[in-house]
Amino acid sequence: MITLAENFRALEQRVNEACKQAGREPGSVNILPVTKTFSPDTIRMAIDLGYHRFAENKAQELKEKAIELQDYDQLQWVIIGYLQTNKSKEVATYASEIQSLDRIELAKALDNRLQAAGKSIKALVQVKTSPEVSKTGLEISEVPAFLNDLKESGIQTLDLQGFMTIAENTENQDDIRKCFSSLRELAERCRDITGLALPQLSMGMSGDFEIAIQEGATEIRIGHALFGERNKT
Repeated sequence: MITLAENFRALEQRVNEACKQAGREPGSVNILPVTKTFSPDTIRMAIDLGYHRFAENKAQELKEKAIELQDYDQLQWVIIGYLQTNKSKEVATYASEIQSLDRIELAKALDNRLQAAGKSIKALVQVKTSPEVSKTGLEISEVPAFLNDLKESGIQTLDLQGFMTIAENTENQDDIRKCFSSLRELAERCRDITGLALPQLSMGMSGDFEIAIQEGATEIRIGHALFGERNKT
């Protein structure tokens, strides 16, 4: 039986090999384990393997696991799923980063909660690079105006770091690559427009992360390749 440790080490080797193939330094891409539906005990095993930053899709599940694992003071939680404004308190309280920022009203709701908590968090803007109606995020054409609105809002509690996307769910690698390359190109344009560093590109999951690395991903979000099949809830 393959162990969790073997899954993690195998993935790390695949990531390093993908970096080499892309002419990038091994270790230049961060692995963000996605733990939605997996138990705190499973996360504890990942912590023992040296991981301290985990992603959740739902704010309530993030909150519950953060409370359950609060004895680990180095843990950081990232919200990567669509966030309703009425869930901003959970994220402001328990998360260190949001990768699904997609509207100004959400930014303002988070800012109100973060100011009350006296803290700030990192933020990535989620961009819809796929034609699928099920995908969320800003359209590429909407991003420059959103960044301008965010700047004019004067919000200081969201540390804008870059962009996140989910590629099209398809077997066509050219279509997948286009999703990732379009995000990279958008980031380059936005750096020129805003003067912001925007260094982070969160893109690539278990089935397509090698392509994402070729296209400049700085972080990949991995669930199935690390933890196996998800518990259905």
